[in-house]
Amino acid sequence: MEWDWPAPFTVPLTVTDEAIDELGHVNNAVYVRWMERCAWQHSQALGLGLAEYQALDRAMAVLRHEIDYLASAYLGDELLMATWIVQSDQRLRMDRHFQLVRVKDASVLLRAKTTFVCIELSTGRPKRMPASFIQGYGQALVVPA
Repeated sequence: MEWDWPAPFTVPLTVTDEAIDELGHVNNAVYVRWMERCAWQHSQALGLGLAEYQALDRAMAVLRHEIDYLASAYLGDELLMATWIVQSDQRLRMDRHFQLVRVKDASVLLRAKTTFVCIELSTGRPKRMPASFIQGYGQALVVPA
């Protein structure tokens, strides 16, 4: 697989009936759910799951999605969703990139960027990242060559 960035965190996906819309392909909203699933699993793998979020009264919340839908996925397709943390100001914001690839032909179906902002769970307001977020997410930060 040729990835846009080195050492991706990947989640395997299989297109099921529930993902298919009236046009016979995966609905665009499903891709966003897959991105969220991939980001969340990556966060958990970095030691930042729901329990840690709740204990710290902090979370990384979506501020903005930028998505390029490049090709369609269809029922039964085996896919890999990849993600990388490509930027963090280590205060409030962090950017993740995503790439979705169909396994059988290595076609890139989607490229996306999501900007997250650190919030205080109890108020929903922006709040500085705690040290454990800086360390946890920082270990996955892709450094450009």
